[in-house]
Amino acid sequence: MHSGAESGGGLDVPDDLAAAEVSFQGSGGLVLHGSVISPAGAGARARSGRAGVVLVHGAGTGTKRDKLLGEAVAFARQGLSVLIYDKRSEGYSLFERSYSQLADDALGAVRTLRRQPGVDPAKVGIWGLSEGGWVAPLAASRSKDISFVILVGANALQPLRQQTWAVAAGLRKAGVRGSFVDRTEPTMYRAIADAGMFPEPYYDPEPVIASVRQPVLGIWGVHDLLTPPRETPPIFAKALEKGGNRQYTFRFFADADHAAHRTPDGGVTRLPELAPGYAELVGSWVGEATSGRAPVAQVTGPAPVQAEDSVAVPPAEWWEAAGVQGAALVLFLVAFGAYPVVALARRVRRRGGVSSVGRAGQGGAPTVKGAWLVSAGGLTVVVGAFLYVFYSIMTGGKLASPGPLVVGRPLIWLALQALAIATVVGTVLTCVRWRRSAPVGERVRVGLLVASGVVFVPWALYWGLLLP
Repeated sequence: MHSGAESGGGLDVPDDLAAAEVSFQGSGGLVLHGSVISPAGAGARARSGRAGVVLVHGAGTGTKRDKLLGEAVAFARQGLSVLIYDKRSEGYSLFERSYSQLADDALGAVRTLRRQPGVDPAKVGIWGLSEGGWVAPLAASRSKDISFVILVGANALQPLRQQTWAVAAGLRKAGVRGSFVDRTEPTMYRAIADAGMFPEPYYDPEPVIASVRQPVLGIWGVHDLLTPPRETPPIFAKALEKGGNRQYTFRFFADADHAAHRTPDGGVTRLPELAPGYAELVGSWVGEATSGRAPVAQVTGPAPVQAEDSVAVPPAEWWEAAGVQGAALVLFLVAFGAYPVVALARRVRRRGGVSSVGRAGQGGAPTVKGAWLVSAGGLTVVVGAFLYVFYSIMTGGKLASPGPLVVGRPLIWLALQALAIATVVGTVLTCVRWRRSAPVGERVRVGLLVASGVVFVPWALYWGLLLP
């Protein structure tokens, strides 16, 4: 066995609770460390056979157990023993992860909790938040040792579709409209996935959900900005019923966010407090589920808020592939960048002959004017668009920061679109002048520039730069 995380022992828990440190073996022999939080005192000691629950983190590398301490304390005060653990960092990163591996980690935690004093091994379940909503059902489908499943902010969509929706929802909440959010953002995610930089993009959770036989409690905040809260629950219900499982309870909480914490501003800000009634629901429902009285097909709570539906994000076609897009970027950088570089080199060689440089070195006034527009405009658009889109998706989700907006369009994006149009116009003018009067020495250099400008048109359309 090998250890992938340092022990985060010594959790500061309230006096009415007790914390015990544990270590267990996860997937691949990785040793993970956690804490079991239980009710303290004589009454708790006398109560043998209490239920227990393992909490599974949402997305994030090496997340420490105290990230879920608030939930653990709240659930322990409902009479449960709660195991929280430090999430692995080995084999998990922004570009690499395996839900199967994470599920095996969770199963290691379940085995450990079932052996704890005072815990009834037949009453141990699993709780998954966000990404954990993919992990927990997978673990439950693999083990009869799990007696119930609780999901919070869980997603029944493919990860790439969910992430694309979440970032788009954040951008729309910030006021963004038009091609940038409708076309450019999902296009970038498809390219990232095709390049292998988005882990498990097309993982299909529905067959796994259909194989879950344990009672399921699904909880969603009405103002979830990371999981489509209106679309996901019906998919869960359909998949569970397809597998013959009608022991599910879905509950929506008002004024609550993705993690079912209170939110004062529609899901953007997460307060430390859990939604009122959330912990009590978990306590009462676990009692019913572990005594064989789990409610059947029960859905309660206010209607969730979801402004836009998610959109399918299919795998890239060959011409959309990351390799093809990368080749186009290289072409643009070389062709658009070569024009000023060659001009500078000629200027350096001919410092003493300014007039000859003006015509022979730059190709004559009629050609140079359009050529310089194509070169500078195309280079700025290609580099600027890549940087801005990358920035937008990295700061996307519920805290999107697109910058100043004009008629719902980011000002930076509008400027890039205007420059893209100018580049297309410049390409047409340069092509006409090149064919009519370009000096022999300039034909190859300007011809390459024109060819790149022609390729730039479908590329800019594809990325939404020439769309409203």
